[in-house]
Amino acid sequence: MRLDSHQHFWNYSTADYPWIPDGSALQRDWLPGDLAKLQADLNFDGSIAVQARQSLAESRWLLALAEANPRIKGVVGWVDLQNDRVEEQLAELSRNPRFVGVRHVVQDEPDDRFLLRPEFVRGIGRLRQFGLTYDLLIFPKQLPAAIELVRQFPEQSFVLDHIAKPFIKAGTLSPWREQIQELAQSPNVLCKVSGMVTEADHRAWKPDDFRPFLDVIFEAFGVERLMFGSDWPVCLLAASYEQTFSLVRDYVAWLPMESQRALFGGTAAQFYLNRPRP
Repeated sequence: MRLDSHQHFWNYSTADYPWIPDGSALQRDWLPGDLAKLQADLNFDGSIAVQARQSLAESRWLLALAEANPRIKGVVGWVDLQNDRVEEQLAELSRNPRFVGVRHVVQDEPDDRFLLRPEFVRGIGRLRQFGLTYDLLIFPKQLPAAIELVRQFPEQSFVLDHIAKPFIKAGTLSPWREQIQELAQSPNVLCKVSGMVTEADHRAWKPDDFRPFLDVIFEAFGVERLMFGSDWPVCLLAASYEQTFSLVRDYVAWLPMESQRALFGGTAAQFYLNRPRP
């Protein structure tokens, strides 16, 4: 299966999506029909839809979209992990087999150690009993907290979104590189090869701009713990769906086909879709 491990849908409103840049192509509805042809042209069988706002209503809406659109293979939604009733929320959403994981927009939290707050840590500890993964959406400054968190939960499956959004435009590798190497020492953590184009110069990026950063994550995680994600439609701020895919495809052209198949779907399917559920 060729599977995109990371994309989004929304019915646009300024109130619900204040993070979307004014005047950008993102200021409209982006729905399954918009993505289907783009994926079909590149032989993708489907994708994992990931939350874009922090509400239970959006998680339920994404699951309804998945019920109506078989190309949506799974949903990474949001629950209030700090809530005393988090188990009720997880139980409700997990009744739908397409609910495969949870994400919180930690990158927007002013506390760089938000991931280690006792209430949040307690919520993370409830995921495994429902067979759910956790997506780490962070900036480089939050990597130290992420390293501590994943070590506290060696049996919980984590995946790092967007390679932690390093400073690609500036070409700055350290200390991101060393912290990625440390994070990757925890075998329960995988990494999405996603979200890179929007961290580069939107109008003037070149494939070579990404090579030093790709070298780091491929060496740190190994191809067997990496999965491609488009971050569509957010990627449209800097690149088309095809350009985003081609950037990674061309980088790994030297790899055996078995490894390429894992990167472009096999690993994501195993991580999100083929895991034991209670």
